[in-house]
Amino acid sequence: MNMRLIAGIFFVIACWIAGPLQAADSASSSFIVLNYHDILEEEERVPPFDRMAVNKEHLNDHFAWLKSNGYRVISIQDLLDAMQGKKPLPNKAVILTFDDGYQSFYTRAMPLLKKYKYPATLAVVGSWLEQHNHAGTNKPLMTPAQIREVAASGLVEIASHSFNAHHGIVANPQGNEQSAITTRLYSSEYEEYEKDEEYRKRIFQELEKSSEQLLQMLGKRPRVMVWPYGEYNAIALEAAKNAGMPLTMGLNDGANTLADAAVMKRMIMTDDPTAERFATIVTKLRTGRELRVAHVDMDYIYDEDEEQTEKNLSAVVERIKASGANTVYLQAFSDPDGDGNADKLYFPNRHLPMRRDLFNYVSLRLRKGADVKVYAWMPMMAYKADVPLKWYVKEWRDGEPQLSRHVYTRLSPFNPEARQFVGEIYEDLAKSCDFNGILFHDDGILSDFEDVSPLAMEFTHKVWGLPAEFDAIHSSSELRLRWAQYKTELMGQFTDYLTNKVRFYRPYIKTARNFYSLPLLKPYSEEWYAQSLPTFLKHYDYVAVEAMPFMEEAENPKQWLAELVEKTAQTPGALDKMVFELQAVNWKTQQDIPMPVFTEQFQLLKKLGAKHIGYYPDNVFHDQPKLAELKKYFPVEIKD
Repeated sequence: MNMRLIAGIFFVIACWIAGPLQAADSASSSFIVLNYHDILEEEERVPPFDRMAVNKEHLNDHFAWLKSNGYRVISIQDLLDAMQGKKPLPNKAVILTFDDGYQSFYTRAMPLLKKYKYPATLAVVGSWLEQHNHAGTNKPLMTPAQIREVAASGLVEIASHSFNAHHGIVANPQGNEQSAITTRLYSSEYEEYEKDEEYRKRIFQELEKSSEQLLQMLGKRPRVMVWPYGEYNAIALEAAKNAGMPLTMGLNDGANTLADAAVMKRMIMTDDPTAERFATIVTKLRTGRELRVAHVDMDYIYDEDEEQTEKNLSAVVERIKASGANTVYLQAFSDPDGDGNADKLYFPNRHLPMRRDLFNYVSLRLRKGADVKVYAWMPMMAYKADVPLKWYVKEWRDGEPQLSRHVYTRLSPFNPEARQFVGEIYEDLAKSCDFNGILFHDDGILSDFEDVSPLAMEFTHKVWGLPAEFDAIHSSSELRLRWAQYKTELMGQFTDYLTNKVRFYRPYIKTARNFYSLPLLKPYSEEWYAQSLPTFLKHYDYVAVEAMPFMEEAENPKQWLAELVEKTAQTPGALDKMVFELQAVNWKTQQDIPMPVFTEQFQLLKKLGAKHIGYYPDNVFHDQPKLAELKKYFPVEIKD
């Protein structure tokens, strides 16, 4: 089955799930899903602690808090009834879920569910039931008889947690393991990844086997698929629907509407929250956390000597962990000459040379070792590729269109073959690598003399209704601005296309895009850049503005930064999305920014109301910014 057909099926699944929302009461269509695992007695809470285990007394406190604060615990059938327009969801609706089928659900959680008359969903792993315990922890599991008993109580919906996919499989040449649901198995024997059809067949068979097992055990197929580790993609969703499970659950924080029923967000209970912390989790939904971003060059980590690469990586992981950063923008392309263009890539792909299969490995090490979110930092258009010259951006020079002389050698977003070329690179990134987001590079720029390639000018005239001749457009300030605004939106739509390529395989990723400071400070300069804050806010989860006064040769850096924050704040909601990226190096002088200056700028941004702050570059070899100072003020206090 080709990818376009799969995407179409995914869209149909989403529409099938979301369709009944129109008949429901939209004012009562919001709900949250809470996730628990093992439930312990107080005396069992001994080291090493299971971060996902919850004290039975605390669980009782959680249930009591929900009851006393007007929350209504609903069943899966209540959710389906609301989707079909039979009755609206109650206000403050909550779904309770318990993963893995531990014996403690039967002995400790179930009595509390009966006490409060709360329905719940229990997700079980088929192969574990056959082993009678969790192979990784040796924790006892419920028996099939106990599962049938709780299912017959009328309070418990039995969901699939896969048959045998709640584990990792080899995901890269370094031998790391990642989710069996979303990972392409890497064969060290053949030095190759699982092919598309092999992967698809494995996932379909896995979910069908789980559904069939529960049919044999309970007399009916499960309606809900709970994704192991919260990992899923469009192919997995299609397989779940095919196996009779149109409702699925991930592990992202936040609230749901009925339109989210195809993949519900769930808030996992970790570190045994007290009633007070539980109240904060439920009311705040763990959203709106501030970002502290370190921008890391993979070219600093890479070395021809693999042993040295490993040493470099270990140093970076330890440094990022100690710094207090919670997010890393990690270079996924190779740019050894520093011109901002991708010469090679750090992941398998069909179009550019691969310097080394490294991005997935480094991303995993950072996520696990430094507990950060990793964004793949990727060019939008700046690829040095063996493609026809007509694919590239052209500028008007000497009375005719010529290949642009800009430092960024950009493929044209007007050229359909070039767009497909870049789209396939992003698709290959998502197939072989696991990460949390994308940072679109600052190569997304078109000047007031670009793009004048034949396809671009034809599009400009036929679609946008502007003159077909460059001189006619450029002779009018009103037409130049309109032209720029159209180009700004076109590039936003192009990155939406790239994002969708990634989200087919990594649906949960966030997006950010680098933003030059001048279009923020002087909006009329959109004419020279084809960038604007309103357009960026519409297309991306975050906007990463270059808050770099020395690069901009600002006479008064503090005043310049203050104006940057002030201009951002003038647009409602912009401070919630803006990442202010400080410079750690003065590229004009090739000197590191002194830490007193760096610290002063950081504190100024924070004082003025900036929520998300980062810096570029992070240099482990120069200890820049200085770690001893950075870790004093960079961390964000995490409040559930």
